[in-house]
Amino acid sequence: MYDILTHGDCLDVLRSMLGNSADSIVTDPPYGIKFMGKTWDYDVPSQAIWEECLRVLKPGGHLLSFAGSRTQHRMAARIEDAGFEIRDMIVFLYETSNIAQVLIESLSPDQLKLLDATFGRDGILGWVYGSGFPKSHHALKPALEPITLARKPCKGTIASNVGVYGTGVLNIGECRISLAEGESPYDYPNGPGGSEPNHMWRGRSKGDGGLARQGNPDGRWPANVIHDGSDAVLAMFPYTPQQVEINSASRFFYCAKASRKDRGEGNNHPCVKPTELMRYLCRLITPPGGTVLDPLC
Repeated sequence: MYDILTHGDCLDVLRSMLGNSADSIVTDPPYGIKFMGKTWDYDVPSQAIWEECLRVLKPGGHLLSFAGSRTQHRMAARIEDAGFEIRDMIVFLYETSNIAQVLIESLSPDQLKLLDATFGRDGILGWVYGSGFPKSHHALKPALEPITLARKPCKGTIASNVGVYGTGVLNIGECRISLAEGESPYDYPNGPGGSEPNHMWRGRSKGDGGLARQGNPDGRWPANVIHDGSDAVLAMFPYTPQQVEINSASRFFYCAKASRKDRGEGNNHPCVKPTELMRYLCRLITPPGGTVLDPLC
C-alpha cells in the first residue's frame, strides 16, 4: 500500500486524472459553515468538483462524504446533481464535552499565539466551543456528523459491473460488527429487511408468530450508525441482555474520538477524524487492493 499526495487546486488536479481510475472516494470536505471566518469554509464543494469526482470514479464506485448537520442538504444535493445516486446516510455520534480542548490541541504554535492574542484560550472561543456549545436558547448542542453515501451509476447489472470494474457493492463481509465475548451469533440478526421495527435481519415469520433468524459467526450486519464509545453516547443504548440487538450499542461500529496519535507530527488540521473511523469507511466501500481518492484532503 502506498500514498500519493498532490498539492494544488483540487479541481485542476481532478481534471488531470484519468477517468474511471479510482475505486472509491472518501473525503471530509469543507462544511460551508464559515468556520472561524475562514474563506475555505465559505461554502460546500461546488457541483463542478463533484462532477469531476464522478468522472474519475469507476462505474459503480461509492463515495462517502462527511458534512455538517446544518449543511448536509446542500452537500447531498450537489453530489446528486453531479450525477451520483444517493444510497444512504451514515450517522457518526460523538460526545461534545471536550471539543474545546480537542480544537486547542490541534492548533499549531503560531495558531495558538493568534488565538491567545485575539480571544484568549479561556475566553470567547472556549465559551463558543465548550461543553455547553452553543450558548444559545435558539440552537442545539451538536452530537452527530452525517456522512453521505453515494454511488456512481453502474453499467448494466450490478453483477456485470462488479465483474468488469470490481465496484458496485459494499464490503459487508469485512465490516461486520464483532460479537461480544460469549454471545451467540444467533442473537445478532443477519441482513437487511425484516417485519419488525428496530430489527435488521433476514428470515421468515413462523406460524407461531416468531421469526426464523439466520445468525453469522462473523458478526452483525453493519448499520448506518457509528459511535465514539463515550459515556454520553453509550447512555443512549443501555445494555439489556434480553433485548441486546434492540437496545445495546454493541450492534453498531465503535470508533473512539480522534486522539493525539491520530493528529501526528505536523498534522494541525482543526477537524481531524479518527484514523480507525477513516480506515473502516475506506474498507466499507473499497474493493481489496483498490484505489481510494480524497479530493479535499
